[in-house]
Amino acid sequence: MAQQHMTQVLVSPNNLSRAPIQVGILGFGGLGQAASRVLALKTEMRLTAIADHKGYAHNPHGLSADASIAACHAHDSIGYLETDGNLSNNSIRELIHCAPDVEGYFLALPNLPNTFMASVAQQFINSGWQGVLVDAMKRTSAVEQMLALSDDLKTCGITYMTGCGATPGLLTAAAALAAQSFSEVHSVEITFGVGIANWEAYRATIREDIAHMPGYDVEAARAMTDAEVSALLDQTNGLLTLENMEHADDVMLELAGICDRDRVTVGGIVDTRNPKKPLSTNVQVTGRTFEGKRSTHTFTLGDETSMAANVCGPAFGYLKAGVELHRRGLHGVFTAAEVMPKFVR
Repeated sequence: MAQQHMTQVLVSPNNLSRAPIQVGILGFGGLGQAASRVLALKTEMRLTAIADHKGYAHNPHGLSADASIAACHAHDSIGYLETDGNLSNNSIRELIHCAPDVEGYFLALPNLPNTFMASVAQQFINSGWQGVLVDAMKRTSAVEQMLALSDDLKTCGITYMTGCGATPGLLTAAAALAAQSFSEVHSVEITFGVGIANWEAYRATIREDIAHMPGYDVEAARAMTDAEVSALLDQTNGLLTLENMEHADDVMLELAGICDRDRVTVGGIVDTRNPKKPLSTNVQVTGRTFEGKRSTHTFTLGDETSMAANVCGPAFGYLKAGVELHRRGLHGVFTAAEVMPKFVR
C-alpha cells in the first residue's frame, strides 16, 4: 500500500497537466515578446494574459503572439490589442483580478529600481492569488530580497521560482550538476556572450547590464535617456564588457551547498550591434575529486542560441516545475540551483 501511495503522488502532477497550463507574461518588451513566441510553439502551455506599463490583455482561450506584438509595435502597449486589450495605470493588479485561471506568470520585467520585482511579488501576496511566479533576475541583492519574502509567499500559497533565466538559471543549474563529480568545488566561472542587432529591442536588459559597469549603478542606469545610452554605446563601439558582476548565481549556489559565494564569478561581453555572439557562453566548474585529482568541467551553450532562447526556455521549464510543486502543496521561494526544470512540450 505504501508503494502504491508513493506512485500515485509522483505521477499525479502529470495527470493534472493534460489541459494546457494557462500562463501570463508580465512585461512585454523584447524579452516578453520573445517569450510569447516561445509559447506559441508549445502545447502544454497557453498564453492567456499579458501586462505592460500601460495596459493588459486577457483571453482564457489564448492570445496570439503575432497580434500582441503587432499591437505593441503600433501603439506601444498591449492595452491596444483589439477585443482583448485594456488600457490601465494599474495593469498588473487589474490583470491578477480579472484572470483568476492563470496558473503561472513569467515576470519578464526590468528590475529597475532594484526593489521593483519584490514590489511586484508583494502585489500578488496582497491580491490573494495563488499560483506560480518565475523571474529571470540577475542581481544577488534582488534575489536576496525575494528570499526574504519566502515565508509570506508560502503562507499565501504562492510558489516562486527565482533566478531562472540563462545566468542565473540555466548555467547555475549546469554548475550544480557539474559539481557532483567533486568532493570540493574550488571555483565556478560563468562567461557569457550576447549578441543583439539593435539594443533598443532590449532597452531594459541593456540598462541592467550598464548598471554593472564601473561608474554606474542601478539608479544611474535607470535614469539614462535613450540618447545617453546610445552615446555610451558609441564610445564603446556597441560593446559592453562586464567583469565580476553582482550576479545571483553566487547566492544560489551557496544556498544549494555547492560552494561559498566568493568562489563564483560572472562576466561577459554584450554586443549591441551584431546578432552574432562576441564569445561563446559557458560555465567552468573546477574542483577536487575524491581521488585527490583537480579537474574542470565546461558546459558551453551553442552560439546559435540567442539570449532570448536561453532565458525564456529555462523560465518556462522552471514554470512547469513550479506548477508541479504547487500542485503538491509546496510553496515559498525556490531557485534554479535546487529544482530541475521540466521540458515544456
